[in-house]
Amino acid sequence: MKKKSLIYSDLSKNQLEKLKELYVQTKIESMSHKELKQYVLDIISHQINDTIDKEEEMEAWREMSDFFGEKFEAIIQEIQLKYSEDKNYIETEIDPQKQRQELLERNNPDHDKKDMWDD
Repeated sequence: MKKKSLIYSDLSKNQLEKLKELYVQTKIESMSHKELKQYVLDIISHQINDTIDKEEEMEAWREMSDFFGEKFEAIIQEIQLKYSEDKNYIETEIDPQKQRQELLERNNPDHDKKDMWDD
């Protein structure tokens, strides 16, 4: 008779956590310095470059600000100067007046209605 394969639901929550801890520790210890650096590069790159929404962008911004410290503003100014031709600024604040106007235009019941008898 063939032995049943174990799956994660066969473990208690605590047992699964312990298995994960063992895996992480063993995996890290088995990696070379070069592999560790590449792995960390991949993780940080994904964390910073693949932001999806405003909240994640702000989190990445805070992390960069904390890392660069007092040099952060100087670094930003240098980048702005070096890439000054790029004028695609990110809209950071939503203008409530503009947003309301757009909603009114979209939701106006008379907006696209045309009498079928009008020629």
